[in-house]
Amino acid sequence: MTDTSGTAETGTADRETVVSHDIDAAPDIVFEAFTEVRHLSMWFGPNGFTTTTKSFDFRVGGEWDFVMHGPDGTHYPNWVRWRVIDRPRRIVMEHGGFRDDPDAFEETFTFESVGDRTRIVLRNVFPTVELRDQAVARFHAVEGGRQTLSRLAAHVVTTTHKQ
Repeated sequence: MTDTSGTAETGTADRETVVSHDIDAAPDIVFEAFTEVRHLSMWFGPNGFTTTTKSFDFRVGGEWDFVMHGPDGTHYPNWVRWRVIDRPRRIVMEHGGFRDDPDAFEETFTFESVGDRTRIVLRNVFPTVELRDQAVARFHAVEGGRQTLSRLAAHVVTTTHKQ
């Protein structure tokens, strides 16, 4: 796994977090883990978290309404609107606590073929530096991102070896 900082886009570097992870599967297989709730519920979120989906409509403009349950019993409402679905290269979503959340951030997953593996990069761009700093300090966004991608990798490898 590698972490990167900064961005080629000017004006967002101080508002974003970026983590990446290499996965032992092709991009189309890794991408598929985003297309069905049965997959997402198995890996989405940091270590110790579970996810309960209320509704899921994987299409541009569609929404995913879900709750993440922390290991301490805390429930975290989440809402996503899918903005870009470029199979199997990129997913861009608006991610907040609820529909029209003024603190929602842009979350982008890119899937790059590296030989017979996939390098997945998770980039979050927050509306303000303060919201980014809060996500990092209070919600451990960088470590949570690392753990989430690691859980995705484990799920994909386990799932593809069962097929």
